Formats: sequence, structure tokens, C-alpha cells
Amino acid sequence: MRLLLSALCALACGAKLSAADKPNIIVMMTDDQRHDFMSGAGHPFLKTPNMDRIAKEGYRYTNAFVTNALCAPSRATLMTGQYSHANGVIDNMGTRLRADAPWLPDELRKAGYEVAFCGKSHVPGHFRDKTWDYYCGFTGQGNYNKPMLAETGPDGKIGPDKPYEGWIDDVVTDKALAWVKKERKKPFALFLFFKAPHRAWQPAARHKELYADAVVKKPALWDDTGAGKPRAFLQAANIIGQFPDTKNYDEMIRDYCRCLTGVDDNVGKVLKALDDTKLADDTAVMYTSDNGFFLGEWQRFDKRFMHEPSIRVPMLLRLPKKTDGALAPGRALDPMVINVDIAPTVLELAGAKAPKAMHGRSLLPFAKLRPPGAAPEWEPREAWYYEYHEFPDPSHNVNKHRGIRTTKWKFIHYYDPPFKFGQEYELYDLEKDPDEKVNLANRPAMAATVKDLRAKMDALRKELGATEPKP
Repeated sequence: MRLLLSALCALACGAKLSAADKPNIIVMMTDDQRHDFMSGAGHPFLKTPNMDRIAKEGYRYTNAFVTNALCAPSRATLMTGQYSHANGVIDNMGTRLRADAPWLPDELRKAGYEVAFCGKSHVPGHFRDKTWDYYCGFTGQGNYNKPMLAETGPDGKIGPDKPYEGWIDDVVTDKALAWVKKERKKPFALFLFFKAPHRAWQPAARHKELYADAVVKKPALWDDTGAGKPRAFLQAANIIGQFPDTKNYDEMIRDYCRCLTGVDDNVGKVLKALDDTKLADDTAVMYTSDNGFFLGEWQRFDKRFMHEPSIRVPMLLRLPKKTDGALAPGRALDPMVINVDIAPTVLELAGAKAPKAMHGRSLLPFAKLRPPGAAPEWEPREAWYYEYHEFPDPSHNVNKHRGIRTTKWKFIHYYDPPFKFGQEYELYDLEKDPDEKVNLANRPAMAATVKDLRAKMDALRKELGATEPKP
């Protein structure tokens, strides 16, 4: 027991680990994967045995969210541990990472790691202006088939984009694993960011007929008209059928699942490579997504809005085998965690302290036993702040909004002054109305609740320095 308490104290106090004690770290991220589209999360026909394996051998955080449900901002948040307004990447339209933003890979290199990035960044510059021990990535959304990739050459410099044969996530994963298998004296950290299941969906050839006989059921909210929702929600260009790849709903869902099966294949390759190289016991594996996705709720698709299908993401974590004080694996952990927490988590795994400029807190305390009589490192958060900045946007026309989510309430404020409809609001009692059907914001009886939530949101904004960023 004394040894256990000593180890826990050392970790909590930020004691530095020797190179031999530092685990390898792999962080995998998908694009537009909802939290409930895994077989282990109860999906009726999608099979994801390798994602499920991470959860069985580790933990699934069942209440994981993103603070800005959009590709580039979410990826920048993972790499900086900061909200969009702080790191500068507020949208998909070219806003750039601030030079003074903390940078997780640099912090890992300071801690003695070799660091690689493989896959989709979507952030302007494609992370190619950063220092990597290995890089293999693409610009923009990339192509599902015959992708154009730039890779680190023998001289250590990132070469020009060139075509590769195959399905993009297969190619990128194979490149990443070739790097992982190299002999090295330092621990490694790999960021493997998949393209799938981003639309327009193009499954790998081996999966094109998969799930052909699966019965696709429309969500319970398919026939909900959204009555009572603000015009800011109803006028967005995200209705099923508005774009060619969304016209056939059943096939859209099947293709989404086929692309996720391709991702799961590659997760399996990662896990197998760790097993084959005897690295599994010494490697932390994290899996998440950059945002969720509407898949028929109110007959909508896409993300951006602060509603549950859009902001909830998978969050899986498998710890190194010898992690002191770890809970028995296979548990579902329910505290609210957000994507600014990922960078501090990775740094704690690496035995390093998170820079003060990071907004998140490590997820590890929720996966560990608390020493007898010890106070928690931090209590589960009661509320967190959301922001969305991309407007005007020629594709989806989603107005700027911000909000606060607690364990019981969600309050959304469409605030942008030029907004033609004026300011609008949404309020949901998530305990009684988890599907967010009944907007309570304009009911006189809820005025005190709205006032309280606005005050809490303003306090969070002040704490985070969330002034309105300038493009």
C-alpha cells in the first residue's frame, strides 16, 4: 500500500519519469464520428471490434464533448489544449494558429519523446511548419482514393505532395506503423488522424457491399418538426437531401458505417502492431473524434450546432499495463470531459506538466483509484462552455452561437449582432428531455433559470478569456 501511495503521490506531484518509465502514446482521431456509432456503444449493425477492444482493455468516457463542433477548430484544440478563441483557429475558413499557443507535440519533445503526425490536420499550414520526427499528411479534406500525401524524406524534410495508391486511411496508417516499428532509444508519441467518416463518403473497395442488407432505422427525431427551435437552427443548409450525397438516406447511413469499418480495420492494425512488437503493455492508446454528426435528427445532417448529436464524441483510453492505481479495465466512466482535456491527459501520461495556458485538465484521475482519505485531484466539472464562430459560411449558413452545458441544463445563445433574426435562445432540461425536443428558453417560468445559466456562462467566459475573436 505504501508503494502504491508513493507512486500515486509522485504522479500527482508531477515528478519526472525516467525515459525507461515513460510510456509510448498513440492518439487516434476520426472525422465526424458520433459517440454512439460503435458496436460497443450499442449500434444495431455497425461492427467495430477494434474500437471496442480499446474500451474493454481500458475505459470509455461516456460523456465526452467538443468545445467547437468543427474540423479545424477541434483539431487545433486537441493539439493546444485551448479553446478556439485562444488558439486562433476559430473556423474552417483559413484562420491560423497563434504563434503563442501552447503546442502539445513540442511539450512532448521537451519531455524526451519522438513525435509523429500522420493524416488529416485541416488547419492552415497542415502542421507542416511544425517540428516532427516523422510526418505523413495531406492538405484540406484529402481524397479517399489515390490520396496526395507529403511525407518526411531521408533528409528529415517534408517532401512535396505526391499520389499514393489505395484508400487514404489505409495508406496513412501503414506509413505511421512503419515509423512506429523503427528501433529507437526514446519513447514515441503518434498522432494518427483519420479522414473517415467525413462526407462525401467513399468506403474502401473491400467494404462497398458491407451492410447491404442492414435495416436502417430513422432516428426517433426524424419526424420532429423542430417547432419552438430558433430560426437560426431551422434556416441552416443542413437538411437531408440538400446535397447529392445525402439524398438516399439509407445508403448514406450504410456508407457512413462502411467508412467507420475502414477506420476500425486500421485501429486493428495499430493494436496488432503493438502486440507484435511487444509494445502494447508500454503504450497508452487514446481514441476520439473531432466532432459528432447529425444523422437524421430533425432530418438534418452535419455538425456545428450545440445539440447533442453534434457535440458528443467517442473517448476511449487504454492505459499502459503497469499504470499505478488504475481501475479495473472495461469500465464506462461518466464525468463530463471535453476536448481541451486531451492535451493535459497526454502530458500527464508523459510525466510532464501542462502549460498554464492550456484550458483543460487530465482525464486520468477518473480512471484511477483514489488513495484512502485523499481528496480528489479535481471534482467532475458541473458545467462547460461551447463556442461556434464560422459565419457567414457559404455552405451551411450556421450562425455564431455560444452556450453552456451542465449535467441538467443546456443553454444556447445565437448572439451575432448582424444576425437578421435578432438574438435567439434555446434551453433544454436534459434530465427530462435528453433529445432536446422542447425549447424552454422563452417561457416566463424559466426566466430565473435562464438568468442563472447566463451568469454561469459569463463567468466561464471570463475565466477562459473568451472575448469575441477577430477574423
